Amino acid sequence: MFFFLRLLLSSCLLFIVISVLLWFIRIRPRKPQIDAKWNSDCEYVTTTTTEGSTITFRNVRDFFWRTTRDRDEAWADEVVVDVEELKDIWFIVDHFHPLHGMAHTYLTFEFNDGTCLSFSFEARRRVKQRYHPWDGLWRNYELYLLVGFERDLTGLRTNARGNKDYMFRAITPPGKDKDMLHRLALKANNLAENPEWYHSFLTTCNTSIVRMVNRVTPGRVPFLWRNFLPGYTPRAALKLGLVEDWGGLEGTLERARIDLIAQEWNGEGDYSEMLREHLPSSTIQEK
Repeated sequence: MFFFLRLLLSSCLLFIVISVLLWFIRIRPRKPQIDAKWNSDCEYVTTTTTEGSTITFRNVRDFFWRTTRDRDEAWADEVVVDVEELKDIWFIVDHFHPLHGMAHTYLTFEFNDGTCLSFSFEARRRVKQRYHPWDGLWRNYELYLLVGFERDLTGLRTNARGNKDYMFRAITPPGKDKDMLHRLALKANNLAENPEWYHSFLTTCNTSIVRMVNRVTPGRVPFLWRNFLPGYTPRAALKLGLVEDWGGLEGTLERARIDLIAQEWNGEGDYSEMLREHLPSSTIQEK
């Protein structure tokens, strides 16, 4: 018995040593790339310029999705927004997997003129490359900040994929909503010049948002296990006062659900306006 325990321990130690060697020899030396044959839905990176209160976004995705395979592909050369006209920030939770904790989160910035721009941290995939969480642990994907219109990013999830989606109005301290937009604009430029690795646990959609929020307002989001399982973030967001309370957790979830509404959309009119007709008005009078 003692012999077998020693053999098991030796095998475990050998496995650990080999794994560490593989990490330092084969994985750690890898460098994230800017130029590669990227998949068409993440082909271009967004860059920005800021002049006064206006921010110009270049290469903004504007796909129209009928199904995940049937889509009209387009990229807007320039989209100009005025941060002084920022109306609301929306936090979206997209349940794409039967496991409740596995979800995608991203932000949408709504402006007074009706423009709705979404910002989504994702794994950038090369042509014919598919995403898998295991691969994302070993430097197989670059971190990608996708900037696109809400009708694209949210429409893909609600209509083309048929996922269960929730949309919450965020609560920000005065002026911090504008700071967040500026931070994201700077992050887009940084990633365009200095690419980073995506990591399935440490550098994901949700952990990237948490980092951005805490840079704008230090300590705003504490270290929570829910940060690593985005499907459970609504409970924490309500408790921390990060999103508006529309009737406790259950009531807020019921009112925030948008996929069933979006799937009744006939493709005519404004997608973003259609969603907001069914969402509660802001409970915050002054921002």
